Amino acid sequence: MSRLAIIFPGQGAQYPGMARDMYDSFACSRTVFDQASLGLGRDVRKLCWESDAATLAETANAQPGILAASAACLAPALEAGVQPTAYAGLSLGEYTALVAAGSIGLGEAMRLVSVRARLMQEAIPQGQGAMAAVIGLGRHEISQICSLSSRFGVVEAANYNAPDQIVISGHAAAVEAAAVAAKEAGARRVIPLAVSAPFHCSLLRSVEAEFAAALASAGFDEPLLPVIANTTARPVRQPASIRWALTTQISSPVMWQDSVEYLAAELGVDTFLEIGPGKVLSRFVNKIQPDALTLSIEDPRSLDAALAALSERGLVQ
Repeated sequence: MSRLAIIFPGQGAQYPGMARDMYDSFACSRTVFDQASLGLGRDVRKLCWESDAATLAETANAQPGILAASAACLAPALEAGVQPTAYAGLSLGEYTALVAAGSIGLGEAMRLVSVRARLMQEAIPQGQGAMAAVIGLGRHEISQICSLSSRFGVVEAANYNAPDQIVISGHAAAVEAAAVAAKEAGARRVIPLAVSAPFHCSLLRSVEAEFAAALASAGFDEPLLPVIANTTARPVRQPASIRWALTTQISSPVMWQDSVEYLAAELGVDTFLEIGPGKVLSRFVNKIQPDALTLSIEDPRSLDAALAALSERGLVQ
C-alpha cells in the first residue's frame, strides 16, 4: 500500500497572489486566512496579494505569508479526504507541518513565525551576511571548502537540500570566498541567494534564547502524525522536544535530504505531496528519491490533478 508524506516549502517560495485562487474557491481556505490574520494582527490577504515581489520577499512578510498560503492550500486537500502518513517542511515549512499535524494552532504559529522572522533579521546587520546554493559538490567537499574559507569569517553548510545541492551561509566575505573555492573544486554552479540574513548558521545563535522564551509561552500538543524535524531528520513528538527543535533550527543546518530519506526508508513513504507556493521541494525529492511519485498543490487546478493521482493510489478516503 502506498504511503504519503505532505511537505511544505520554506522562505523563497513566496510570490504575489499565492493561494488567491484557493481563497476564492474554498470556504475552508477563507477560514484559514481569517485565522491567520487574527494570529498575525494584520490582514494576511493584503500581504500575500497586494505586496510587490520585493516587499513580499522581506523576511517579516515572506515567513507569515508562506505559512498562511500553505495552510490555505492544505485545507481543501484534507477536506477532500487526503490521508497522509507523515508531515515535513523545510525550515519555515516545519511550522506548517506542526499546524497540519494538530500540534499547534494556526494563530499561535503565525505569532511565533512573526517573532522568528524579526529575530532572524535582527541577528546580523543587513549586508554583512550571505547565502549561496552550491550545485554539484558533496558534503565532504563543502565541509573542506567552508573550513578553508573560515579565515574570512563564518561560513557553514546551512541546507542539505539534495545530493547535488548544498546551501552555505555566513559572513558575506566568507561565503564569497567559499563560492570561488567551490567553482575551482568543480561545482557546476554557485547561485547567490536573495536573502536578508544568513539563515541556519551559527551567526544566528545569539537570538535563540529570546526565541526559546517565545516558544515557552506557546501551547504545543503531541502531533497526531509524525512531523520530521529539520535538525535531526527524525520525528519530534513531545512538546519539549518540539520547542528544542524549533529553537536550534534557527542556527543549525536543515537536513532536508536526510528527512526525505528517513520518510522513505523508515516510514515507507513512496508518494510526496508538496503543498504551498512553488515546486522547489518536489525537485529536491525527485533527486533524493527518483522512484517516488511527487505531486504539488498550490491552486484549484493542481488540487484536482493531485486528488486524481492520490485516489489511484488509495490515498484519498
